[in-house]
Amino acid sequence: MRLFGALYARALKWARHPRAIYYLCGLSFVEAFIFPVMPEVMLAPMMLGKRHRAFFYANLSLVFSLLGSLVGYALGHWAYDSIHPLLSPAMQQTIGTWVAQLRSDMSQHWLAMLGALMLAALQPVIPMKFVTWAAGIVGVPLVPFLACMAIGRGKRVWLLALLVRVVGERAEQILHKNIERIGWAVVAVIGLLLVWWLWLR
Repeated sequence: MRLFGALYARALKWARHPRAIYYLCGLSFVEAFIFPVMPEVMLAPMMLGKRHRAFFYANLSLVFSLLGSLVGYALGHWAYDSIHPLLSPAMQQTIGTWVAQLRSDMSQHWLAMLGALMLAALQPVIPMKFVTWAAGIVGVPLVPFLACMAIGRGKRVWLLALLVRVVGERAEQILHKNIERIGWAVVAVIGLLLVWWLWLR
């Protein structure tokens, strides 16, 4: 079943829309705390469409991701105490133990925790919203939190911009030719990770 080719073509169409830059800003902002779609879905086609502006788009996406991460941090920080009493006793104990352990680890091994936070922002497997909410719940200091988000997410968008500038049209040709294989491979990896997580539980 051909699915990802059509989605990719639609993303390219959106990326070339006159208001695409506003869509990118909005997507980068809301993805950091609630929306499930990564901004790279729009960012990559926009960079490929205008390679000379690749780093401009990367920096713009990064700025709005950081603004959104502040919202996610605030939601985690302020909502935890409000939602916690509404949970079942078992959930309260489980989540309370998890939060207490993370806070203890942060106070004892704060450099390692900041490194883990930076890696979490860098890789695409764990959605950024989970990272920002968790940081707010645990109480990671705000300035180190923003620094980790900037470095982690910055590396993602800057590496993408660099790839587009260096490889350019060749990257677009490879992506267009293999989009179905790449898309289904990503689905398979996510499925395997889900099975592995369920098996561990």
